[in-house]
Amino acid sequence: MKIKYDIGIDTVYIHFNNQLVKESYEVNPGFIIDYSDKDLIVAIEILDASKKFPSPGRIEYESA
Repeated sequence: MKIKYDIGIDTVYIHFNNQLVKESYEVNPGFIIDYSDKDLIVAIEILDASKKFPSPGRIEYESA
């Protein structure tokens, strides 16, 4: 998994794999899910991230 915050366009990208994106759906305003041709989630995009999260550039990772 790869998480990137692009401060220039205020977008968070969460990539789960490197498959090609077949379709994208905006499930809520500013929340886009990208799907592969096998209907697997490839990525999630969050637009206007600073309006939705207090610190979009601060990322914590936890594995249980």
